[in-house]
Amino acid sequence: MPPSQDTSVTPRAHVAGRVAVVGAGRMGRSVAATLRAAGVDVDGPLGRGATGAGADVVLLAVPDHAIAAAAALVAPGPYVGHLSGATSLAPLASPRAFSVHPLMTVTAAGADLAGVPAAVAGADAAALAVARGIAETLGLVPFEIDDADRVAYHAAACIASNYLVTLEGIAERLAATAGVGRDALVPLVRATVENWARLGPGDALTGPVARGDEATVAAHRAVVADRAPEAIGAFDALTQATRALAASRAGAPTKEQA
Repeated sequence: MPPSQDTSVTPRAHVAGRVAVVGAGRMGRSVAATLRAAGVDVDGPLGRGATGAGADVVLLAVPDHAIAAAAALVAPGPYVGHLSGATSLAPLASPRAFSVHPLMTVTAAGADLAGVPAAVAGADAAALAVARGIAETLGLVPFEIDDADRVAYHAAACIASNYLVTLEGIAERLAATAGVGRDALVPLVRATVENWARLGPGDALTGPVARGDEATVAAHRAVVADRAPEAIGAFDALTQATRALAASRAGAPTKEQA
C-alpha cells in the first residue's frame, strides 16, 4: 500500500555515481534539477537521441510511447529506468531495469513532489535499490509495485485524478445553466475529498442516493437530460455505482445480489 504523504521529507542524495537524465521536457528538467540540488552528479537533461554514455544510471523522462526507442540507444552497462506509471520494465530491455512513478498530478506549473508516494520497481534487488534511491533523492516516499499490478495501479490513479476532473467539469457545466460559477462548487469538492481521505468512501457518502430519496434522484436525472444531455450516461453510471456503495455501507444487498 502507498504510504501517506509526508511533506516533511527533505531531498538528499541517495544515489551513487553519475545519473544521465534523458528527456528535456518539463519532467526531465525538474528531475535533473532536483537530483543536482541534492548533490547527485547529473548529466542533463539530455535531448532526443542521447545515449547516456559514461553514466552509471540512465533515467528516461520521455513519453510512454518513446521509452523503448530511447532505451535502445542506451549503451549496455548502466541501470536504465523510466518514470511511467502504466509501462512495464519490458521496453527497457535491460537486466538492470527499474522504474519510478510519482503518484502526483503534474501540470504545466509543475508540482511539489516532497513527501509524495512513488511506485518503484526493479528487475532485481540491485535495480530496485537504485529506484528507491532515485525516489528518495527526489523527496518521494517509495513503495514497490509488481509489473503484474502496474496497469491496475495506474488505472486507479487515473480514476482518482483525471476522471475526477472530468466529473467536476460536468458539474461545472450543469451549474452554469443555473447561473452558478465554479467558485461556488470548490468548497464542496474540497470538503468531499477531505472526507473521503479521512473517513473512506462509505462514511463520506452523503446526498439523495445515500438517503434513499428516489424522487430527488429522478428530478436530477430529468434536469441533466434536459440541460446536459451529453452527461446522462455518466449520471446513470454514477447513480448505479453510488447505490451499490450506499447498499454496501448499510449491509444491504444490491439489486444485482437480491
